Amino acid sequence: MANHLLPQQTGFYKGKVRDVYFIQENWLVMIASDRISAFDVILPRTIPFKGQVLNQIAAYMLHKTADICPNWLISNPAPNVSIGQKCQPFKIEMVVRGNLVGHAWRTYQSGARTICGATMVDGLKENDFFPTPIVTPSTKAAEGHDEDISKAEIIEQGLASLEEWNQLEKYALQLFERGKLIAAKQGLILADTKYEFGKIGDTIYLMDEIHTPDSSRYFYADGFEERQKNGERQKQLSKEFVREWLIANNFMGKENQTVPVMSDEWVNTISQRYIELYEKVIGQKFIPESLTEEATQEKIITALNPLIAISAS
Repeated sequence: MANHLLPQQTGFYKGKVRDVYFIQENWLVMIASDRISAFDVILPRTIPFKGQVLNQIAAYMLHKTADICPNWLISNPAPNVSIGQKCQPFKIEMVVRGNLVGHAWRTYQSGARTICGATMVDGLKENDFFPTPIVTPSTKAAEGHDEDISKAEIIEQGLASLEEWNQLEKYALQLFERGKLIAAKQGLILADTKYEFGKIGDTIYLMDEIHTPDSSRYFYADGFEERQKNGERQKQLSKEFVREWLIANNFMGKENQTVPVMSDEWVNTISQRYIELYEKVIGQKFIPESLTEEATQEKIITALNPLIAISAS
C-alpha cells in the first residue's frame, strides 16, 4: 500500500519488515510485509506468506496472554494486518532468557558472568537452562544495533522509573512463563524472546508482536536433554537458518559485504519453513491467503470506520 491511503491518517513509518500507519492520535495500522531482514539488513527478495505467518502467530499469542497485561491489539482485518492502540513506547526491549544461548552464550564464553546487570551462574554449557529466567534489556535503536543496558542505567537515563521498571519486569517474566507453557504443549522450549511495552496515560500496555519465531528462539523439547548431555547442537525453531545460510555465504551485514543471490528455490524453502514454524508453534493448519493491495485497504478502512466514528462522537 502507498504511504497515504487511509482515512484520518496522520503519519507513516516504514520499518525493516513492517509498515505502520498512524491514524489520528489514537491508533496504529501495522502491516507485516513479506520483507525479511537479517544482521539489520533487508534482504533483496520477499518471502511469500511471511507477513501473514508472523501477524497471525502474534495475534494468537496476544489473545492467549491478554489476562496477564493489557495489550495494544484491537483487530486483525486482513491476514497480515493488525489494528491497535497507539502507545507511548518505552525505548527499551525487555529480553527474557530461559536458556544460555545466542548473545548471552557469547558473553558467557568470553568469561563474563553478568549481562545487562543480571548474574549468570558458573558451570553452564551452551543452551543449558538458567536456574530461573533472567531479564536482559536492550535499548531500542532507531538505526543500527540495539545495545545492552542494565536496570540501573535505564532508571538513571530516565527510560523508565523504578516503579515502571518493576512492572515491566513483572509483566515480562509472567509473559515468558505463559509462553513457555504454550510452547511446552507443542513439544517446544521457549529459550528466549523479547517484549516491547508502552503507555497510554498511566497504564502500561504490551505492544508489537510476541512469541513469534522472528522475536523468539524455540528448541524442540524431544531429545533436548540427550543432545545437551552429548554436546550436540540443539534443534531450533527460529529464523536462525536464514542467518546460517548468509554466514555460510560470507555475509554478516558488515561493510563491503554483498548479500548472496537468493534463488527462487531458496525463497520458496524459506517460505515453507515459515509455514512449518506457524503450524508447529500454534498447532493449527496454516491457510495461505493472498489479498490484493486494494482488498487489504478496503478491509482496513472497514475496520477503522467505527473507531473513527466513536472518536468523532
